[in-house]
Amino acid sequence: MLNLSWLHTFRTLIEVGHFTHTAEKLYMTQPGVSQHIKKLEHACGHSLIKRENKSFEITEQGQRVYEYATQIAREQTELLVSLSFDDPYAGECKLSCSGSLALHLYPKLLALQTRYPSISIHLEAAPNDKILNDVQSGIIDIGLVTYLPNASQFHAENAGIEPLCLILPLHYQNKSITVKQLNDCGLVQHPDAAHYLNLYFDLCGDAELSKLNIEEITKVSYVNQLSQILLPISMGIGFTVLPKSALEGFAHRDKLYIHTPSKPVYEQVFMVHKRNRQLANRYQTIKDTIHENLKIESK
Repeated sequence: MLNLSWLHTFRTLIEVGHFTHTAEKLYMTQPGVSQHIKKLEHACGHSLIKRENKSFEITEQGQRVYEYATQIAREQTELLVSLSFDDPYAGECKLSCSGSLALHLYPKLLALQTRYPSISIHLEAAPNDKILNDVQSGIIDIGLVTYLPNASQFHAENAGIEPLCLILPLHYQNKSITVKQLNDCGLVQHPDAAHYLNLYFDLCGDAELSKLNIEEITKVSYVNQLSQILLPISMGIGFTVLPKSALEGFAHRDKLYIHTPSKPVYEQVFMVHKRNRQLANRYQTIKDTIHENLKIESK
């Protein structure tokens, strides 16, 4: 690796154009400047300047070394600036959350990026376990999960809540939803169905539904693409439970019936990052946007 001090002296000499003036600018002696240049030429294996009496001309190899020295100086300046000035409205933000939350939050994050073009949003949809693994490994910086992770590995804060919805075909509207009706309708199965159904039936305030054994419900369809889960239901096939955000953007929402439970059902959302990791200021801007869109409502 070329000595950075020699490169700095060489770059200054080329820009000043005179050994004596270079020595004055760098608070060195003229022999000291000459020694730096000779050591740099030896390290490069080429003459970098052609001396003519008290003047000199830069060689072709010297021109390339000068460009390299200039690049090093520029990159160092940029590094120091980036370390000393953390812009809350600039830089890449890497986040991960569930697919339903991604549907809900991504448009809001893009609106933020439109307002502050120097912010770049990187959002990945993933299940809880992958989110935590990616946070721990540094692939992403902030994750949104639905349970508190290990406090020795993660810092977690309450991000808000997400309502859960029991979703049926439209012809169930104005009907009392019973265990028999759900069994007759059949379940549209998806990767998170068991988790959402258990949570919904436990918390919805309906004593009959709380006794429902989801393992015994007839499965009428299975799909692992979030955007497709509601499609069979809109066509009169089956029911399911999903976060309310999964309804956003679904083209046939008018063909769905959203059951109104005795007690609203919410899933807690936690915002996590790696413990002892200091996040850049721009993440506070992101966190404020997330909190604003996952406000805790009155239950």
